[in-house]
Amino acid sequence: LIPRRERIGRPIILLARDPRDAFVSLYIQLTRRTKETPNELKQMSASELLRDPAFGIESMVEVMNSWLSEWSGRADFLLLRYETLRSDPSPGFRQLLQLLGERSIDERAFSQALRFSDFGQMKKLESAGEFASKILRAGDLQDPESFKVRRGKVGGFQDYLSPNDQAYAAAALQKLDRRFGYCEAEKNSKK
Repeated sequence: LIPRRERIGRPIILLARDPRDAFVSLYIQLTRRTKETPNELKQMSASELLRDPAFGIESMVEVMNSWLSEWSGRADFLLLRYETLRSDPSPGFRQLLQLLGERSIDERAFSQALRFSDFGQMKKLESAGEFASKILRAGDLQDPESFKVRRGKVGGFQDYLSPNDQAYAAAALQKLDRRFGYCEAEKNSKK
């Protein structure tokens, strides 16, 4: 997905998210945000798209595994998890800055940047139309589900996927490389 010439000699930061939550975001993106999405995809239910060979969760797991396999041996590779950054962003962003070559961090600027990028703050900015970029604007201002900064809820897939779909997704996650940490999280949530 990323041309080789763009990857050579540059640090690799892989921001991972639970594939079930990432799938729901993709489903919303395709059906509510992207006007160019073909009608055949827009008309699919979440259940149908979840099982789609190109856009479904099994394809997402395969891509995540291939990225980790390709990049994890590099000294300039960092795996960050969305869920960890949502609960405690400071350590992850410090690791990211260090990987990018920052040796001295201005604590005031760092704290300000964390406040600015807080999910609630980003949601306010998007709602107010503060972003010039098309990709950071709502697909439809009247539809809260069409916002880029929509919910940010860890485990929010449970609100969108039926128990049968959740079981299908959990089975797909069994093929996900354990280094992502999502299979262990699934086991712990059942205890």
